[in-house]
Amino acid sequence: MLISVSVAIKKKINCRFAIQIKNLISVFILFICGKKLSKMSDTSWLSRSALLLGNDGIDKLQSKHVLVIGLGGVGSFAAEFICRSGIGEMTIVDGDVVDPTNRNRQLPALATNHGVSKAAIMQERLFAINPELKLHVINTFLTPEKCREILESKFDYIMDCIDSVMPKITLLSTALEKNIPIVSSMGAGGKMDPTKLSITMLPDTYQCVFASYVRKRLNKLVGAEKIKAVFSTEEMDKNSMIMTDGSNFKRSAYGTVSYLPAAFGGACASVVIRDLLGLSIEMAERPARISRKVLAKKKKKIS
Repeated sequence: MLISVSVAIKKKINCRFAIQIKNLISVFILFICGKKLSKMSDTSWLSRSALLLGNDGIDKLQSKHVLVIGLGGVGSFAAEFICRSGIGEMTIVDGDVVDPTNRNRQLPALATNHGVSKAAIMQERLFAINPELKLHVINTFLTPEKCREILESKFDYIMDCIDSVMPKITLLSTALEKNIPIVSSMGAGGKMDPTKLSITMLPDTYQCVFASYVRKRLNKLVGAEKIKAVFSTEEMDKNSMIMTDGSNFKRSAYGTVSYLPAAFGGACASVVIRDLLGLSIEMAERPARISRKVLAKKKKKIS
C-alpha cells in the first residue's frame, strides 16, 4: 500500500516537473520567436527604401559603420540622412553647442535649445528615428590627437563635414593614412544655388575657394586623389563675409541660406550610401580651360 502511494506521488511530481519544463521550453521558444519577429519588424520602417535598394541592400547598410564629423549645417543633415538610410552603426563627433545664429540652417538648432550640445541633440534625434541604431557620441572638437584616437576604431566610411581648413586637413590626411574611404564637403558659404553642386575627386574640384585651400595643403600628400568631394561651382558672394574671433580654427565666415548646407549634406550622404552599395557615381570633370591653366602654372613653377 505504502509502496503504491509512494510510486503515485513520484509519478505526480515527475509529471508536474515535466509540465514545468515543457512550459519553460514554450516560454523560451516564444521569446526566441518574438526576438526574431521583432528583428524582422525593426526594418519594416525601411520598406520604401527596400523597394529601391532591395532587401540585400538594406542588410548590407545595416552591417556598416559610418563616422560623421561636424554636426553643423551640412553634417547634421548628413547624419540624419545616413540614419534614415538604415546604417546600423554610427559615430558622430562635434564639440559645439547651439547658437542663435545656427537656427537659419542647422538641424539641431531651435529657439528652445540655445547653449545645448549639438551632439546630444542629434543623439536624441537619431535614436528617435531608429531606436536600434548602434550610436557612439563624441562631444568634443577635433584636434590632431583626438582625430588619431577616433580613427583607431574601424569605420566603413567617413563623412567630413568640417568647415574649418586645418581640422579638415588633419582628418583627410589621417583617413588616407588609415585607408578609410572618405567624402569631404567643401564650401557652402556665400552661395545660394543647389543646382551648382557636383561630386568629384578632390584634385579635380574647381571654382571653389575653400576647395583650393584644401587642395594646396594636401598637394604633396600621396593618395589625395582617393578623396571624394562635394563642391559648388557657384561664384561665392565675397560681400557676405564676416571676421570671427578665430576660435576653433575659424577666422572668418560667410553668409548662408537655409537649404544649401542641407543640399551639401544630402550629396555627401548619397556618396556614402552609393559607395557602400557598390553603385556608380557620376563624377564631374574639370573643364579643359581650367586644366590648361593649371598645367601652365605648373610648367612655370618648374621652369
